Amino acid sequence: MTTVILLRHGRSTANVSGVLAGRTEGVGLDDHGRSQAEKLVDRLAELPLAAAVTSPLQRCRETLAPLLAARGLEATVEEDLSEVDYGDWTGRKLGELGKEDLWKVVQAHPSAAVFPGGEGLAGMQARAVAAIRRHAARIGAEHGEKALWVACSHGDVIKAAVADALGLHLDSFQRIVVDPCSVSVISYTPTRPFVVRVNDTGGDLSALVPKPDTDETGETGEPGGDESTAAAGDDVVPAEATVGGSTGVA
Repeated sequence: MTTVILLRHGRSTANVSGVLAGRTEGVGLDDHGRSQAEKLVDRLAELPLAAAVTSPLQRCRETLAPLLAARGLEATVEEDLSEVDYGDWTGRKLGELGKEDLWKVVQAHPSAAVFPGGEGLAGMQARAVAAIRRHAARIGAEHGEKALWVACSHGDVIKAAVADALGLHLDSFQRIVVDPCSVSVISYTPTRPFVVRVNDTGGDLSALVPKPDTDETGETGEPGGDESTAAAGDDVVPAEATVGGSTGVA
């Protein structure tokens, strides 16, 4: 099991202009977005981040930059975590796009939506989830099954990954909210993912710190402890959910 902190980039210049930026070059953070990025350093200060992965787009790189500098980390660039390829819709005003017939499909039946000259949302979900799982396996092999890592991406991409982890059909992903500079946390296990946080914009993240293994007597530091202990902290998510609706929290 590894746990990924899916970080949406901070507020960008496109977010406040009402334009669908997509993969347009040169779209960076605005002043508020840069402030959000700086605050991430303190917000994630307690978390032992093993690695960082990022979309190649400028606004994601700028969001991670202060955190990477503070931690001495270098992010792996992952093309498959890039923004949706909106094709001919790229750079157009959202108010105009809302009048297109395809807009209704995007909102009500997104699994069928394919952007003219671009990609479909189903294809986006497939490549993004595959990339996250690929990096989860790599980082787990390199840093251990309790590794905690961060991936910076985009709103629709993160919503699609959360929907997959929740077992929701893509047609329900518009029910999920992912604000700029929010974190959504997923723990990947051999059997299933566990969704730990969604759209967290200011909560205490200290519970994500991995807890030490415990032996049968409760002593720390030795293997063989309770198998329900979570890789991301036993007060966050068990290795296997218990019956009766409990998450294993005492």
